[in-house]
Amino acid sequence: MKFATFMLITFVIISTLSPDLASATAPGGFGEVAQVCDPSKLLSCYPAIATGVAPTTDCCTGLVAQEPCLCTYIKDPKFQEYVSSPNARKTMEACKVPYPTCT
Repeated sequence: MKFATFMLITFVIISTLSPDLASATAPGGFGEVAQVCDPSKLLSCYPAIATGVAPTTDCCTGLVAQEPCLCTYIKDPKFQEYVSSPNARKTMEACKVPYPTCT
């Protein structure tokens, strides 16, 4: 449990200090729509990603909201291991969020 707590604290600190995750773009009906990327919105998913338990409703809500940012997180070495893990994929599947194909 100490390791999980340490990882959660690390995730929070990194997410608040990362200026590269300010925004992403998602295609909109008339051009591009800016999406604010905030990895702290995914903190409710940490138990599911760390241990494989079923994601909460809050987790799925945050994951859906942050879906346009997933490639940004996957490409960021600070978040890559969390977003690319087998449990993260299971969490996305449970929340009906497709795993992104990043270019």
